[in-house]
Amino acid sequence: MTKPKVLLLGEIEHAHESWNSLSSLAELITPKARSRAEFFEECKSGQLDGILVTYRTFASVDITGPFDTELVELLPESLKFICHNGAGYDQVDVHACADRGIKVSNTPTAVDDATADVNMFLILGALRGFNTSMMSLRGGKWRGHPLPPLGHDPEGKTLGILGMGGIGRNLKKKAEAFSMRIIYHNRTKLSDELAGGAKYVSFEELLSTSDIISLNLPLNRNTRHRISTRELEMTKKGVVIVNTARGAVIDEDALVKALDSGHVASVGLDVYEDEPRIHPGLVANPHVMLLPHMGTWTVETQTAMEEWNISNVRSVLETGALRNMVPEHADL
Repeated sequence: MTKPKVLLLGEIEHAHESWNSLSSLAELITPKARSRAEFFEECKSGQLDGILVTYRTFASVDITGPFDTELVELLPESLKFICHNGAGYDQVDVHACADRGIKVSNTPTAVDDATADVNMFLILGALRGFNTSMMSLRGGKWRGHPLPPLGHDPEGKTLGILGMGGIGRNLKKKAEAFSMRIIYHNRTKLSDELAGGAKYVSFEELLSTSDIISLNLPLNRNTRHRISTRELEMTKKGVVIVNTARGAVIDEDALVKALDSGHVASVGLDVYEDEPRIHPGLVANPHVMLLPHMGTWTVETQTAMEEWNISNVRSVLETGALRNMVPEHADL
Protein backbone atom coordinates (compact mmCIF):
# COMPACT_ATOMS: atom_id res chain seq x y z
CA MET A 1 0.00 0.00 0.00
CA THR A 2 1.39 3.41 -1.03
CA LYS A 3 2.30 5.70 1.84
CA PRO A 4 0.84 9.23 1.93
CA LYS A 5 3.29 12.03 1.17
CA VAL A 6 4.33 14.85 3.49
CA LEU A 7 5.93 17.96 1.99
CA LEU A 8 8.47 19.88 4.08
CA LEU A 9 8.74 23.56 3.21
CA GLY A 10 11.66 24.99 5.16
CA GLU A 11 14.00 23.33 7.63
CA ILE A 12 13.64 21.28 10.80
CA GLU A 13 16.20 22.87 13.13
CA HIS A 14 15.67 21.05 16.43
CA ALA A 15 13.10 18.24 16.46
CA HIS A 16 14.94 15.94 14.03
CA GLU A 17 14.08 12.71 15.84
CA SER A 18 10.36 13.49 15.87
CA TRP A 19 10.40 14.47 12.21
CA ASN A 20 12.34 11.42 11.10
CA SER A 21 9.96 9.18 13.03
CA LEU A 22 7.22 10.16 10.58
CA SER A 23 8.98 8.16 7.88
CA SER A 24 7.30 5.01 9.18
CA LEU A 25 3.92 6.56 8.34
CA ALA A 26 4.61 8.63 5.23
CA GLU A 27 7.02 9.47 2.45
CA LEU A 28 8.82 12.67 3.49
CA ILE A 29 9.71 14.90 0.57
CA THR A 30 11.16 18.35 -0.01
CA PRO A 31 10.70 20.55 -3.07
CA LYS A 32 13.43 21.02 -5.65
CA ALA A 33 12.28 24.61 -6.21
CA ARG A 34 14.37 27.49 -4.88
CA SER A 35 12.04 30.31 -5.94
CA ARG A 36 8.31 31.02 -6.20
CA ALA A 37 8.38 30.66 -9.98
CA GLU A 38 10.12 27.29 -9.69
CA PHE A 39 7.65 26.15 -7.03
CA PHE A 40 4.76 27.07 -9.32
CA GLU A 41 6.31 24.97 -12.08
CA GLU A 42 6.85 22.07 -9.69
CA CYS A 43 3.16 22.17 -8.73
CA LYS A 44 2.03 22.41 -12.37
CA SER A 45 4.29 19.54 -13.46
CA GLY A 46 2.61 17.05 -11.13
CA GLN A 47 5.83 16.36 -9.19
CA LEU A 48 4.02 17.13 -5.92
CA ASP A 49 0.90 15.09 -6.66
CA GLY A 50 -0.08 12.76 -3.84
CA ILE A 51 0.90 15.12 -1.06
CA LEU A 52 -1.60 14.91 1.79
CA VAL A 53 -0.11 17.37 4.27
CA THR A 54 2.45 20.18 4.17
CA TYR A 55 4.68 21.31 7.03
CA ARG A 56 5.70 24.93 6.38
CA THR A 57 7.94 27.33 8.23
CA PHE A 58 7.84 31.12 8.37
CA ALA A 59 11.15 31.27 6.50
CA SER A 60 9.89 29.09 3.63
CA VAL A 61 8.16 32.17 2.23
CA ASP A 62 11.55 32.93 0.65
CA ILE A 63 11.01 29.92 -1.62
CA THR A 64 7.26 29.80 -2.21
CA GLY A 65 6.17 33.34 -1.48
CA PRO A 66 2.95 33.74 0.51
CA PHE A 67 0.28 31.05 0.36
CA ASP A 68 -2.08 33.42 -1.44
CA THR A 69 -4.95 32.59 -3.78
CA GLU A 70 -2.62 32.30 -6.77
CA LEU A 71 -0.49 29.66 -5.07
CA VAL A 72 -3.31 27.82 -3.30
CA GLU A 73 -5.10 27.26 -6.61
CA LEU A 74 -2.00 25.47 -7.95
CA LEU A 75 -1.52 23.12 -5.00
CA PRO A 76 -2.13 19.40 -5.70
CA GLU A 77 -5.72 18.22 -5.36
CA SER A 78 -4.47 15.61 -2.89
CA LEU A 79 -3.34 18.29 -0.38
CA LYS A 80 -5.84 18.55 2.47
CA PHE A 81 -3.81 19.97 5.37
CA ILE A 82 -1.25 22.73 5.93
CA CYS A 83 0.62 22.70 9.25
CA HIS A 84 2.13 26.15 9.74
CA ASN A 85 4.99 26.43 12.23
CA GLY A 86 4.10 29.66 14.03
CA ALA A 87 1.34 31.27 16.03
CA GLY A 88 0.84 33.99 13.42
CA TYR A 89 -0.29 32.66 10.05
CA ASP A 90 -0.83 35.81 7.99
CA GLN A 91 1.43 34.33 5.27
CA VAL A 92 -1.36 31.82 4.56
CA ASP A 93 -4.65 32.93 3.02
CA VAL A 94 -6.87 30.75 5.17
CA HIS A 95 -9.99 31.79 3.24
CA ALA A 96 -8.49 30.64 -0.07
CA CYS A 97 -7.49 27.39 1.65
CA ALA A 98 -11.03 26.90 2.97
CA ASP A 99 -12.41 27.37 -0.55
CA ARG A 100 -10.12 24.52 -1.65
CA GLY A 101 -11.07 22.33 1.29
CA ILE A 102 -7.60 22.65 2.85
CA LYS A 103 -7.48 22.87 6.65
CA VAL A 104 -4.77 24.93 8.36
CA SER A 105 -3.18 24.55 11.79
CA ASN A 106 -0.70 26.71 13.70
CA THR A 107 1.31 26.47 16.94
CA PRO A 108 -0.57 28.78 19.34
CA THR A 109 0.34 28.11 22.97
CA ALA A 110 3.93 27.06 22.22
CA VAL A 111 4.94 30.71 21.75
CA ASP A 112 3.11 32.33 24.67
CA ASP A 113 5.83 32.52 27.30
CA ALA A 114 8.70 33.66 25.10
CA THR A 115 6.66 36.29 23.26
CA ALA A 116 5.16 37.66 26.47
CA ASP A 117 8.67 37.87 27.95
CA VAL A 118 9.80 40.06 25.03
CA ASN A 119 6.56 42.01 25.37
CA MET A 120 7.33 42.78 29.02
CA PHE A 121 10.94 43.66 28.21
CA LEU A 122 9.76 46.23 25.66
CA ILE A 123 7.13 47.63 28.03
CA LEU A 124 9.69 48.20 30.77
CA GLY A 125 12.33 49.56 28.40
CA ALA A 126 9.95 51.96 26.65
CA LEU A 127 8.30 53.07 29.89
CA ARG A 128 11.67 53.80 31.51
CA GLY A 129 13.01 55.41 28.33
CA PHE A 130 16.14 53.28 28.38
CA ASN A 131 16.84 53.41 24.65
CA THR A 132 18.10 57.00 24.52
CA SER A 133 20.80 56.40 27.14
CA MET A 134 21.70 52.97 25.76
CA MET A 135 22.49 54.73 22.48
CA SER A 136 24.43 57.49 24.28
CA LEU A 137 26.43 54.99 26.31
CA ARG A 138 27.65 53.17 23.21
CA GLY A 139 28.58 56.54 21.74
CA GLY A 140 30.79 57.34 24.74
CA LYS A 141 28.41 59.95 26.15
CA TRP A 142 27.27 58.15 29.33
CA ARG A 143 23.54 58.96 29.81
CA GLY A 144 23.64 61.67 27.16
CA HIS A 145 23.93 65.45 27.00
CA PRO A 146 21.49 66.92 27.70
CA LEU A 147 20.21 64.26 30.06
CA PRO A 148 17.24 62.23 28.83
CA PRO A 149 13.79 62.81 30.31
CA LEU A 150 13.01 60.79 33.42
CA GLY A 151 11.25 57.49 32.82
CA HIS A 152 8.21 56.12 34.62
CA ASP A 153 7.67 53.24 37.04
CA PRO A 154 5.31 50.45 35.94
CA GLU A 155 3.65 50.21 39.36
CA GLY A 156 0.11 51.58 39.28
CA LYS A 157 0.09 52.14 35.52
CA THR A 158 -2.81 50.93 33.38
CA LEU A 159 -1.82 48.38 30.75
CA GLY A 160 -4.34 48.00 27.98
CA ILE A 161 -4.02 44.66 26.18
CA LEU A 162 -5.58 44.67 22.73
CA GLY A 163 -6.11 40.98 22.01
CA MET A 164 -6.33 38.71 25.05
CA GLY A 165 -5.41 35.42 23.45
CA GLY A 166 -2.74 33.14 24.86
CA ILE A 167 0.07 35.69 24.61
CA GLY A 168 -2.08 38.50 25.99
CA ARG A 169 -3.15 36.41 28.97
CA ASN A 170 0.44 35.37 29.62
CA LEU A 171 1.50 39.02 29.48
CA LYS A 172 -1.23 39.91 31.96
CA LYS A 173 0.27 37.57 34.57
CA LYS A 174 3.75 38.97 34.05
CA ALA A 175 2.54 42.59 34.22
CA GLU A 176 0.69 41.92 37.46
CA ALA A 177 4.05 41.09 39.07
CA PHE A 178 4.89 44.78 38.48
CA SER A 179 1.62 45.91 40.15
CA MET A 180 0.10 47.12 36.91
CA ARG A 181 -3.66 47.49 36.43
CA ILE A 182 -4.82 45.38 33.48
CA ILE A 183 -7.66 46.18 31.10
CA TYR A 184 -8.32 44.45 27.79
CA HIS A 185 -10.40 44.48 24.65
CA ASN A 186 -11.32 41.52 22.47
CA ARG A 187 -13.97 40.95 19.84
CA THR A 188 -15.77 39.04 22.59
CA LYS A 189 -15.52 39.24 26.36
CA LEU A 190 -13.63 36.37 27.99
CA SER A 191 -15.02 34.18 30.73
CA ASP A 192 -14.15 35.34 34.24
CA GLU A 193 -11.79 32.39 34.56
CA LEU A 194 -9.84 33.25 31.40
CA ALA A 195 -9.85 36.98 32.12
CA GLY A 196 -8.34 36.30 35.54
CA GLY A 197 -9.46 39.62 36.99
CA ALA A 198 -8.57 41.80 34.00
CA LYS A 199 -11.32 44.31 33.22
CA TYR A 200 -13.06 44.11 29.84
CA VAL A 201 -13.50 47.54 28.25
CA SER A 202 -14.55 48.93 24.89
CA PHE A 203 -11.93 49.61 22.24
CA GLU A 204 -12.41 53.35 22.74
CA GLU A 205 -12.02 53.12 26.53
CA LEU A 206 -8.85 51.07 26.19
CA LEU A 207 -7.36 53.72 23.91
CA SER A 208 -8.34 56.67 26.07
CA THR A 209 -7.44 55.30 29.53
CA SER A 210 -4.32 53.14 29.01
CA ASP A 211 -0.88 54.38 30.02
CA ILE A 212 0.63 51.55 27.97
CA ILE A 213 -1.08 49.84 25.02
CA SER A 214 0.12 46.37 24.05
CA LEU A 215 -0.90 45.02 20.65
CA ASN A 216 -1.42 41.25 20.82
CA LEU A 217 -3.99 40.62 18.10
CA PRO A 218 -3.51 38.52 14.96
CA LEU A 219 -3.09 40.16 11.56
CA ASN A 220 -5.97 39.57 9.18
CA ARG A 221 -8.20 41.54 6.83
CA ASN A 222 -10.06 43.03 9.83
CA THR A 223 -7.05 44.03 11.94
CA ARG A 224 -4.72 45.61 9.36
CA HIS A 225 -4.03 49.18 10.55
CA ARG A 226 -6.33 48.66 13.53
CA ILE A 227 -4.33 51.48 15.10
CA SER A 228 -3.97 54.48 12.80
CA THR A 229 -4.29 58.28 12.99
CA ARG A 230 -7.80 58.39 14.45
CA GLU A 231 -7.04 55.79 17.10
CA LEU A 232 -3.74 57.40 18.09
CA GLU A 233 -5.51 60.73 18.55
CA MET A 234 -7.81 59.02 21.06
CA THR A 235 -4.93 57.90 23.29
CA LYS A 236 -3.52 59.74 26.29
CA LYS A 237 -0.75 62.21 25.61
CA GLY A 238 2.46 60.45 26.64
CA VAL A 239 1.14 56.95 25.95
CA VAL A 240 3.58 54.06 25.47
CA ILE A 241 2.82 51.58 22.67
CA VAL A 242 4.31 48.09 22.31
CA ASN A 243 3.77 45.68 19.42
CA THR A 244 4.91 42.04 19.41
CA ALA A 245 2.05 40.78 17.20
CA ARG A 246 2.40 41.72 13.53
CA GLY A 247 3.70 45.02 12.19
CA ALA A 248 0.75 45.86 10.01
CA VAL A 249 -1.78 45.98 12.86
CA ILE A 250 -0.48 49.53 13.34
CA ASP A 251 -0.08 52.18 10.65
CA GLU A 252 3.64 52.97 10.90
CA ASP A 253 3.35 56.32 9.09
CA ALA A 254 0.72 57.44 11.60
CA LEU A 255 2.82 56.13 14.49
CA VAL A 256 5.90 58.07 13.37
CA LYS A 257 3.87 61.30 13.17
CA ALA A 258 2.45 60.71 16.65
CA LEU A 259 5.96 60.11 17.99
CA ASP A 260 7.39 63.18 16.27
CA SER A 261 4.60 65.35 17.70
CA GLY A 262 5.30 64.03 21.20
CA HIS A 263 1.78 62.65 21.64
CA VAL A 264 3.20 59.12 21.83
CA ALA A 265 6.06 59.21 24.34
CA SER A 266 7.84 55.99 23.43
CA VAL A 267 7.41 52.74 21.56
CA GLY A 268 8.73 49.18 21.76
CA LEU A 269 8.56 47.10 18.58
CA ASP A 270 9.49 43.55 17.63
CA VAL A 271 7.50 43.47 14.37
CA TYR A 272 7.18 45.75 11.33
CA GLU A 273 4.92 46.33 8.35
CA ASP A 274 7.49 45.45 5.71
CA GLU A 275 10.05 43.19 7.38
CA PRO A 276 13.02 43.27 7.24
CA ARG A 277 12.67 46.91 6.14
CA ILE A 278 11.98 49.28 9.04
CA HIS A 279 10.34 52.68 8.63
CA PRO A 280 13.19 55.25 8.67
CA GLY A 281 11.17 57.44 11.05
CA LEU A 282 11.21 54.64 13.62
CA VAL A 283 14.94 54.04 13.22
CA ALA A 284 15.71 57.75 13.60
CA ASN A 285 13.65 58.28 16.76
CA PRO A 286 15.65 57.61 19.96
CA HIS A 287 12.43 56.95 21.89
CA VAL A 288 11.77 53.76 19.92
CA MET A 289 13.13 50.41 21.13
CA LEU A 290 13.62 48.07 18.18
CA LEU A 291 14.05 44.30 18.08
CA PRO A 292 14.37 42.28 14.84
CA HIS A 293 11.33 39.97 15.31
CA MET A 294 12.79 37.90 18.16
CA GLY A 295 9.65 37.10 20.15
CA THR A 296 10.14 33.33 19.83
CA TRP A 297 13.92 33.37 19.42
CA THR A 298 14.82 30.78 22.08
CA VAL A 299 15.94 27.18 21.80
CA GLU A 300 13.12 26.01 24.04
CA THR A 301 10.36 27.82 22.16
CA GLN A 302 11.63 26.97 18.68
CA THR A 303 11.82 23.31 19.70
CA ALA A 304 8.33 23.38 21.22
CA MET A 305 6.93 24.94 18.03
CA GLU A 306 8.50 22.26 15.85
CA GLU A 307 7.28 19.48 18.13
CA TRP A 308 3.74 20.94 18.10
CA ASN A 309 3.73 21.21 14.31
CA ILE A 310 5.10 17.71 13.83
CA SER A 311 2.42 16.38 16.18
CA ASN A 312 -0.19 17.94 13.90
CA VAL A 313 1.33 16.18 10.90
CA ARG A 314 1.38 12.90 12.85
CA SER A 315 -2.25 13.40 13.88
CA VAL A 316 -3.25 13.76 10.23
CA LEU A 317 -1.39 10.59 9.28
CA GLU A 318 -2.78 8.55 12.19
CA THR A 319 -6.31 9.92 12.58
CA GLY A 320 -7.06 11.98 9.49
CA ALA A 321 -7.52 15.13 11.59
CA LEU A 322 -5.44 17.99 12.98
CA ARG A 323 -4.89 18.50 16.73
CA ASN A 324 -5.89 22.14 16.33
CA MET A 325 -7.05 24.43 13.54
CA VAL A 326 -6.86 28.18 13.07
CA PRO A 327 -10.04 29.93 14.31
CA GLU A 328 -11.24 30.70 10.78
CA HIS A 329 -11.43 26.96 10.08
CA ALA A 330 -13.28 25.95 13.23
CA ASP A 331 -16.42 25.08 11.27
CA LEU A 332 -14.74 23.15 8.46
